[in-house]
Amino acid sequence: MEKLQIQNDFSKVAEIKISYLPKFKACECPRVTSSKEGFGVMFKCWNKNTISFQEEFKILLLNHHGRVLGFYHIGTGGMAGVVVDAKLIFSAALKACASSIMLFHNHPSGNRIPSTEDIRITGRLVEVGKLLDLPVLDHLIITPDQSYFSFADEGLI
Repeated sequence: MEKLQIQNDFSKVAEIKISYLPKFKACECPRVTSSKEGFGVMFKCWNKNTISFQEEFKILLLNHHGRVLGFYHIGTGGMAGVVVDAKLIFSAALKACASSIMLFHNHPSGNRIPSTEDIRITGRLVEVGKLLDLPVLDHLIITPDQSYFSFADEGLI
């Protein structure tokens, strides 16, 4: 009978490095305590040339005082959808030492009403956030005409 040998050769394993270089002191960053404030911060970060062309999904990372740590672009899709990967969302939030997050995506059509899939993915991400003690405070659907739908304001979170 042949013997199976396992070698512990860790020289072929890539090291994962995390780099965090804040541009501002926390006290200089905006504080977000409502959907309106979150929308104001994120709309400024959105590419106005593509907002009516393709869906994008981004997250806003907040510290324990509700101050913005930064935002992270999760994905870009087509005119009718974007892939949302919970692993990317929460790994970015954990790497940034965020205490909470807000979710954002746009509807190029201008329709603010969430789809069945928007509601489903939001519920799933809220549950993952609860497990990680990293709450999802809101999910905003933004439109090219600078309007938005807030899941929290409508009681869906």
